[in-house]
Amino acid sequence: MMQPGMPGTTLAADPSPPAVRLPRRRGIEFTLIVVAVLLCVYGYCAVGVAKNGTVPPGAAGYGAGLGVLALCAHLAVRMRAPYADPLLLPIAVLLNGLGLVLIYRLDLETPGARAAPTQLIWSTLGVALFIAAVLFLRDHRVLQRYTYVSVVTALALLVLPIAFPSVNGARIWIRIAGFSIQPGEFAKVLLAVFFAGYLAANRSALAYAGRQIWRFKRLQLPTGRVLGPIVTVWLLSVLVLVLERDLGTSLLFFGLFVILLYVATGRTGWIAVGLLLACVGAMAVGWLEPHVHSRVQDWLHPFASIDAGHGPNQIAQSLFAFAAGGMLGTGLGLGHSILIGFAAKSDFILATAGEELGLVGLSAVFLLYALLVERGYRAGLALRDPFGRLLAIGLASIVALQVFVIAGGVTGLIPLTGMAMPFLAQGGSSVVTNWIIVALLIRISDSARSQYDGTAAP
Repeated sequence: MMQPGMPGTTLAADPSPPAVRLPRRRGIEFTLIVVAVLLCVYGYCAVGVAKNGTVPPGAAGYGAGLGVLALCAHLAVRMRAPYADPLLLPIAVLLNGLGLVLIYRLDLETPGARAAPTQLIWSTLGVALFIAAVLFLRDHRVLQRYTYVSVVTALALLVLPIAFPSVNGARIWIRIAGFSIQPGEFAKVLLAVFFAGYLAANRSALAYAGRQIWRFKRLQLPTGRVLGPIVTVWLLSVLVLVLERDLGTSLLFFGLFVILLYVATGRTGWIAVGLLLACVGAMAVGWLEPHVHSRVQDWLHPFASIDAGHGPNQIAQSLFAFAAGGMLGTGLGLGHSILIGFAAKSDFILATAGEELGLVGLSAVFLLYALLVERGYRAGLALRDPFGRLLAIGLASIVALQVFVIAGGVTGLIPLTGMAMPFLAQGGSSVVTNWIIVALLIRISDSARSQYDGTAAP
């Protein structure tokens, strides 16, 4: 018997480990989508029963329409993104469906201003773009080629509304022949692509510190040659938004810029600098801009209009709605949040959820948003390419920042900024943009998991 190492001995190669096949979990996604659709149909029926004593005649059509949209989106994910996170699409379907229920509920109080049918059309367009993005964007890294095209397009979209008249004190809308669109909603996705692409391409240069701020080593800035272009783009976008009085979106862009810069450099000093600059900028704008100053005063003294004998303002009515909801809510269709006024279906729709679903229901809505953001972060951290990691974190941060800014303003935590709650609030541009964000997160999560599947095609 020959021993290893002796002449004529042949050593058998170690067998390669068997390929590990990861579960695709599309069945879980389909089950959760069915549950989401049923919950939305139940809410739609509950509103009709509460208001009219009978199930609304359009309940079957609403359920069928929402179900078909969700099924088409699911089939697209099953075909082109089989390893995608199974929670992203059901969460989007549930939030969008709940938003349609709340808008329909408020429509019953304003017969002359029906917003739910229009919102359903925009939701259909959003799902169509979601399906197109999942089917035709096979690799998220393709977007990195359009880094500078994205920033030019984003700035053009931000400048465009200046040529149109203001609406409620802000120039953020384009209105032509009864058709309106908010370009800033699309610009935030394009800027996320630009920030991710630029920071990923210059991640090595960002590691070299330039000037040191005072004597704090953690606050060393990268060189001006690297940091200058991205700071310039950020300043231009914020200045345009300040001119348009769209301070909510400017705050979102600032937060997105600081978060991605921190993720790219790993320096905690950027968080401190970002908070300091945000506080200084907010104080300056709040003091100098009359429109913003009035909102700050309403935030500081929400009941001043009542004391003056003018009745409650929108912030006061929103706080009353949350208080009336209590722990379990008044029930869908049984609240009075329509008293908030013209922004009940948009800026303050969260007050309707708080009043009629209560603290328990509102907490569930916030948990859905938190889970959506967490899954986006999880997908980004699992990726190996820097661009995809930054893009996923940037897109998830957009949702997180929007929820914080809107919820904080409606509940009186921070001054009101006038933005749309993702998926819930009335706003065609917003719901379309959020469906695009979910599509990109699904594409990224598919790439993140498929890279660990030994049976996946390269």
